[in-house]
Amino acid sequence: MPINELRSIATFAKAAELGSLRQAAAAQGMTPQAASQALAQLEQHLGVRLFHRTTRSLSLTDEGRQFLEAAQPALVGMQRALHMARQAKDEIAGPLRIVGPHSVFAPVLWPVLDEFCRLHPEVQPDVQLDDRIGNWVEDRVDVGFRVGPSPAEGVIARKLFPLQLIICGAPAYLARHGAPDNLDALAAHRCSVFRRPRNGTLMPWYVKVEDSIVEHHVVPALCVNDEPLETEAVLAGHVLGLLTSVAAAPHIRAGRLVPLLTRHVADRSSTFIYYGSRTAQPMRVRAFIDLALKRLVNNPAYVLTAKELQAAEAKGRKAARS
Repeated sequence: MPINELRSIATFAKAAELGSLRQAAAAQGMTPQAASQALAQLEQHLGVRLFHRTTRSLSLTDEGRQFLEAAQPALVGMQRALHMARQAKDEIAGPLRIVGPHSVFAPVLWPVLDEFCRLHPEVQPDVQLDDRIGNWVEDRVDVGFRVGPSPAEGVIARKLFPLQLIICGAPAYLARHGAPDNLDALAAHRCSVFRRPRNGTLMPWYVKVEDSIVEHHVVPALCVNDEPLETEAVLAGHVLGLLTSVAAAPHIRAGRLVPLLTRHVADRSSTFIYYGSRTAQPMRVRAFIDLALKRLVNNPAYVLTAKELQAAEAKGRKAARS
């Protein structure tokens, strides 16, 4: 039903309830002239007269009474639906659909999701982690995360933190094979290579050379399409790996991994949160976005400073030589 017809019927019903078109206009937030025009348009559309009107009185015609009796249940149902929709918008409860990349983001998302569920137990998160790029609208996403900004139109993207790519090795690997001194020396080492889940192609190692991010190809001793598995292989001392700072940072800080060739650490991408309208979000969506921004924007847990990287590399190399 077009909105002008709905407004006209609501004005008619309110005038019948109050016995005054002027009072109905005030209750509807309309001018008396607009209310009178709406009623006239409705009568013209129906082809019947709904009110007997004088300058001082207003009473229903027989046709008006019949129309009111037929329309009133639908109007009550519409008012109830509007009330429920407004109430739902203001409650932190209900379903919350979240999407994000599988290979990188699970350890980042879980602490935020855990805290949010404790704060708002009436919300039911529906989390889908997938490395493919889906359709934000068709997939009915409330909040999404991506490495790189979302390509979808009409989506708001906020940067969370840079995603560093760090060449890493376990102390056990360095004790057996030594540490490469430059990028060319990697050709003599066992290296892992990540296979893109979307199309199965092998990713080159992205490294920083002077002020540019370039592709460096290594001969794979191990190929995987899952970052946690690749991280385990590097921790076990089987291979050197190019790991994200999300995966590597806690192990580097604990001494379980040594960052190598840290002058070549690349941060070609960043992680982003994305969502729809700034104003028309239910409270549960807004609350989750606010918490994610509070916990993740420039979170040092997922980013290593140049000083940290250099110190950890020097310490690891010294331990390997001894």
